[in-house]
Amino acid sequence: MKDLMNKIHVMRAISPVSVADNTAQVSQIIDRQGYESLTFAIATGSLADADVTFAVLVEEGAAANMSDATAVADADLLGTEALAGFAFGDDDETRKIGYIGSKRYVRLTITPANNASAALVAAVAILGHPQIVPTPNPPV
Repeated sequence: MKDLMNKIHVMRAISPVSVADNTAQVSQIIDRQGYESLTFAIATGSLADADVTFAVLVEEGAAANMSDATAVADADLLGTEALAGFAFGDDDETRKIGYIGSKRYVRLTITPANNASAALVAAVAILGHPQIVPTPNPPV
């Protein structure tokens, strides 16, 4: 059996939240320093509104506060933002999207549309290919 645990670093991106309107859920800013890969994993719970959709956006920047944030070019994503998005019928499912760009800081935004009921969402950032192993446990 291969060891994955000591070669990844998992960080909170979007804490589990119930969204009852169209407010965008913006992740923590993920600092990629010391890691060569990043994947966001998105989890849904119950999505109550019958016509809700959720768009996903990945942004990158060189400034720690993301004041220079720009949308990530499709060529710097593994998968697509459209495939990472979800809708009403996607209760209790997961999505993923990878980042292969060169910027140090990255964040994820999940934006609902037509949402008037509780929708449960969460996301984590999985940093991989670390320069130093094993990675800390618990993650810091």
